[in-house]
Amino acid sequence: MHHKLSVLVQVDLDGRHVRLVVTGCVTEVNHRALCPLVRRARTLVPGIAVIVDATSAHHVESAAVDLLRWAAEHDDAVQGTPPVEFVLPDELPAHGTVIRLATWTPARRGPGAPEPAGTRHPARRRPAPRTRLAG
Repeated sequence: MHHKLSVLVQVDLDGRHVRLVVTGCVTEVNHRALCPLVRRARTLVPGIAVIVDATSAHHVESAAVDLLRWAAEHDDAVQGTPPVEFVLPDELPAHGTVIRLATWTPARRGPGAPEPAGTRHPARRRPAPRTRLAG
């Protein structure tokens, strides 16, 4: 199963808050991709508040959240900044609770229903163009 991670960085106009909106899957393996983003957000402006929002994530492992918190607390490069706030859903979603996304399927038409515009039936082929000989 693919554990892709996507992060949207939202910065307030006044430069006091940065929100990292995380979607996809947050696992023990890919949590390392978030650490540099959190560090970079904390160094944008002195005293900036950083919020990691994982409420939109499809799958969140508790071990990954613990590792992220530990990394944020023990980052020596950002001394003097407020602690990182983590916003998580009440229950961490697992892969079993992910709803399957709708996939494209051809439309089911009843007998006698008109064919949608722009579709061609394989039996209806255009005749070959006739050529004229000069002469």
